Amino acid sequence: MRNDTHYRLIYAAMLAAQAMVIGGIESILPSPFAIAPGAKLGIANLVTVLALFMLPARDAFAIVLLRTGGVTLMFGTFSSFIYSLTGAMLSLIAMLVVKRLGPRWVSVIGLSIVGGFMHNIGQLLIAALIAKSWYILNYLPVLTIAGIASGFFVGLVGNYLLVHMSHLYRVHFQKETVEAMNEWL
Repeated sequence: MRNDTHYRLIYAAMLAAQAMVIGGIESILPSPFAIAPGAKLGIANLVTVLALFMLPARDAFAIVLLRTGGVTLMFGTFSSFIYSLTGAMLSLIAMLVVKRLGPRWVSVIGLSIVGGFMHNIGQLLIAALIAKSWYILNYLPVLTIAGIASGFFVGLVGNYLLVHMSHLYRVHFQKETVEAMNEWL
């Protein structure tokens, strides 16, 4: 008899490891956005998008925690952990809420754009609280453009991967997971 729990845990661990490697590589690369110094492309969020569709929400939360913690231990500081964790958690929560609208109302790309935007909102709110100044929110229009652009790119790649990795979840996951996944593709 197959044990889907083992497959799910192994898959979640692999996604977490991939997210840490991608996040580590991205942390040493320069910002691709000339208009938004410090903004990153958010390629590690690709793993979060995949987890949203292939795993339960609690596993997606665990992956985000492991990614932010692991990348911080390797390349960051405590303040970068606070910013990253706040942005990633707010992004994940927003994507989970919007995902409930269903594939008729929002696509994988739209979901990722919401995630990119909310990630920036979370980081700006933490920055405003730490600096004790709401003037930091003046940076929001610039980060909105960067968040939408990176969310679009991550969503486009995520959609491609979900379609082309479909054989993995058809073989290893429960029928309900596969049926839910097929609605979005």
